[in-house]
Amino acid sequence: MLVSLLFVDMASLVKAQSSEVTHNTWASGAPMPTATSFSMTGVLKGLVYVVGGYTASEAIADNQIYNPVTNTWSSGTALPTATGQGASAVVKNILYVIGGSNNGGGNLFNAVWAYNPKTKTWSSKAVMPTARCSAAATVEKNIIYVIGGYASGVRLNTVEAFDPATDTWTEEAPLLVGKSEPSVGTVGTTILAADGYNGSEVTGDNEGYDVSTNSWTSLTADPTPRNAACFGSLSGSLYVAGGAVSDEAVSVTESFKVSKKKWTTQASMPEAVGIPGSAVYKGLLYCIGGANNGDLFNNTVYDYVQIYQP
Repeated sequence: MLVSLLFVDMASLVKAQSSEVTHNTWASGAPMPTATSFSMTGVLKGLVYVVGGYTASEAIADNQIYNPVTNTWSSGTALPTATGQGASAVVKNILYVIGGSNNGGGNLFNAVWAYNPKTKTWSSKAVMPTARCSAAATVEKNIIYVIGGYASGVRLNTVEAFDPATDTWTEEAPLLVGKSEPSVGTVGTTILAADGYNGSEVTGDNEGYDVSTNSWTSLTADPTPRNAACFGSLSGSLYVAGGAVSDEAVSVTESFKVSKKKWTTQASMPEAVGIPGSAVYKGLLYCIGGANNGDLFNNTVYDYVQIYQP
């Protein structure tokens, strides 16, 4: 069902949340100090961390921190290495930045960096078995699953799981379709991996992973195939916003509900973006930065903070 777009500012959204929530709407936050695409993100104690990524000219190591309550930005301890296109996840209030590249995939990383907000320091962890970029990560029972990605000209079906408690990696069952820049999330006990680029075209492929059986199942395809979208698990659904079709940014927002095996069209993003950072906090989806296309160092990189209320 196609719905109309109501665009409000951050102050209005906070006010609405304190009284009556206005559903299926977008709000804007204060712009990023440094515009980036392909950044890594995570929420620690109510603050949204936006780490690394690409400017219009280079990979950076900056740690930009957004406070949703005050709608302000501050700076944190930079990554040890300038990195974009990495996967990221939070377990027990530690932000993990995994893999990536510093030049669009020519140099591939398998490093794992862990950020502790108490000490404001980064520490290195056991390296990921497969060096790659353009993968995505989600968490189930405190285990980080790194899904898909790109390496040496190939879109990967690789799935590897990292246990922060033991600092160890395990190889899991591969995706049914190899792809980079998928949209992933954990809904209930199902890990979803939708969309992405398969090496020749964007794919609406949508798969569900059962941790208990270590198996993937093909699910209802996304009606709008794309890659490099903003994504997150909210209200029992995987939300996918924006992304790229034929390497051009789009504004389409859709949600997939596992229980109904159905996609639903939601309010479009105010600004079309591809390769933004994604974060979920208190039932809101944050889509941060991004670009007008995936042609790194030859595109327009945005400082947008777009916030979706389901």
